[in-house]
Parts: sequence; C-alpha cells; structure tokens
Amino acid sequence: MLWSMTDGAVLDFRHHSVMETPFQVIDHIAVAVPDLDAAAPQWEERCGVDLAGRELVVQQSVEVGFVQCLNARIELVAPASESTPISRFLQARGPGLHHIAFLVTDIDGALDWCRAHGLRLLDEHARTGAEGRRVAFLHPSAFQGVLVELCEDQQ
Repeated sequence: MLWSMTDGAVLDFRHHSVMETPFQVIDHIAVAVPDLDAAAPQWEERCGVDLAGRELVVQQSVEVGFVQCLNARIELVAPASESTPISRFLQARGPGLHHIAFLVTDIDGALDWCRAHGLRLLDEHARTGAEGRRVAFLHPSAFQGVLVELCEDQQ
C-alpha cells in the first residue's frame, strides 16, 4: 500500500507499469539489528509510530518487527539464533541496511523475468517469509552490492 504525500489517499501502483520489470514498487527497507527489543523503541521514537507487528520467521531463524511510516515500511530484522545468515551479516558489517524489498504481484513470473535478464538469484524458488508471504532473494551482484528481496502481494 502506498500513500499520497499530499492528501493521504491510498495509491495503488500494482497494475501501473512504465516498463515491464518487477522492480517498481518498494515494499519495505530492512535493517539488521542485533536485538529487536533494544532497537524497536529507538525506531518507534524517531519515526513517531509504534511497532506494527512482530513475528518469528522460523524458516529463516529471524525475528522481525515492522515500523509503518507514512510512505514506507521499515523491517527490523534480528537473529533468532547465532548460526544464521543475519547473524553472520551482523558479525561482518554490524547493524544497518540489510536489503530492499520490492512488491510483486506474481513472484514466479518475477523470478522468470530475473532469470531471462541474467540476474543472479539466491532463491531459485519462492519461500515463506514474514507475514506468511512468498519471498525470494536476489544476489547482491544484481544490484551493485545491495541485497534485494521480492515479496508477493497477498491481495
């Protein structure tokens, strides 16, 4: 869901396309944090909103919480154990930007588009992510070192 900055009306860009690409609507920006309990109050205070959901994503062994800003969602991602990719990320880089997620209406079609355009995938097939949504990650080499996630729209 996207918000107009001028009148608060909800704008739906899911069917708008400037060119045929799955990378047009940002779903969320993810920030790796070592401790969700410690990080959440800072984000809530600075963004002026409460954490809008928190869950354990067992398949990825992470705990996530969402901060819903006016025009974007921030996903705080914390490791649920010490032997996970997010733990290794934090050990190597410390807290900070982890990935950018794009909203897609058809994740299988988006993955096919990525393959057809030579983008390197970390996930060949979609898996279950936060909020029960189907997700897949692209290798950072596909976007100048930025990890990119595709999130299928649930509507």
